[in-house]
Amino acid sequence: MPKAIRFYAPGGPEVLRLEDVAIGDPGPGECRVRHTAIGVNFVDTYHRSGLYPLPLPSGLGVEGAGVVEAVGAGVGHLAPGDRVVYTGPIGSYSEVRLAPAERLVRLPAGVDPREAAAAFTKGLTVWAFVTRAHPVHAGETVLVQAAAGGVGLLMVQWLKAIGANVIGTAGSDEKAARARQAGCDHVIVYTRDDFARRVRELTNGAGVPVVYDSVGKATFEGSLDCLAPRGLMVSFGNASGVVPPFDLMELARRGSLFLTRPSVFHYIARREELEEGAAALFAMMGSGKLKVEISRSWPLAQAAEAHRALQARATTGSVLLEP
Repeated sequence: MPKAIRFYAPGGPEVLRLEDVAIGDPGPGECRVRHTAIGVNFVDTYHRSGLYPLPLPSGLGVEGAGVVEAVGAGVGHLAPGDRVVYTGPIGSYSEVRLAPAERLVRLPAGVDPREAAAAFTKGLTVWAFVTRAHPVHAGETVLVQAAAGGVGLLMVQWLKAIGANVIGTAGSDEKAARARQAGCDHVIVYTRDDFARRVRELTNGAGVPVVYDSVGKATFEGSLDCLAPRGLMVSFGNASGVVPPFDLMELARRGSLFLTRPSVFHYIARREELEEGAAALFAMMGSGKLKVEISRSWPLAQAAEAHRALQARATTGSVLLEP
């Protein structure tokens, strides 16, 4: 019987259990997928902790790559043997699962399934935020917080491919070096230096038109201070904690700023959006402009260890679970 990670109450990594699960035949519009690699994302820790509540008991994980074993009635774009990747719905921390066929994307020849599983959610996030939330243009200077993280490394590379000037931040000298290797023009160790003051220096006092911030509580106000008038703050993570309640008048005081708290899933809700984003991501990977770094992997049974490492911010790039 295949195994999957389940949890019965919100909490720390210790609540995760590896259990036998019964997987039947796919129903209409479904496929049965056997995973070859499972992506681990920070959102998984939010689901596990209860920050983003799920009906319990529940599986976990939004991202995986695998092979279609069987298809249900009405599925015409996939067949058994197809290699696929997906993001959402919950349940990727498993050896085998049933998944809605409309969310599965066929992997192009030459795309490594481990890299696909490591990059699909994060890569679509980057695509959505740098081409949709704020379409970045060549020559623009932008700030990427946590530039050595899983999303950060991909975002830096994508922005450089567009032709942007990238200021990145990192939590240590080691991570700063990694962000620089990815293409950052300037890197600030935000745990040591006043990054808002440094950004103003680097932009001759002007500030930047957009900040991408996945750190959350620790950097939120400083990120606002980096923005030019009418600039956009893209706050998309809580790695350091949830941003506390905020007085909207501060946006006016700081220069009529814009603030968004986006989720990638709203940018790929329609099938055509999913396919467009996936095609752009695979094209970037195939061109060599986007290199996927897999820093660590764990067996599925050690999902709790992966979560501990992620929350301790002890990883760079992407991490995987191996079914």
